[in-house]
Amino acid sequence: MSTAPEWDRAQVRRLADRLGYRIIWADEFSVLSVADQARSSGADVVILPTPDHLGAMELNRVMDVADVETVMPRLSFARWHAAGATR
Repeated sequence: MSTAPEWDRAQVRRLADRLGYRIIWADEFSVLSVADQARSSGADVVILPTPDHLGAMELNRVMDVADVETVMPRLSFARWHAAGATR
């Protein structure tokens, strides 16, 4: 998906360090979606090089379980919270 994967990884690593997150890299060969991998790992945040690294539907599913941060442009998306919802 990336034209410069090493650059993207370095940028994600830099942002994670700056925000104080420990990185657990998604398994690119997994049959699980990014949302399911985030859920199973207990991730608090998913950091993407750009917002277009995920389609709109997958981004929506990720935001059900984790916050989303993007490197370029620098954006933050809070996970969805339903009023009165319990986990």
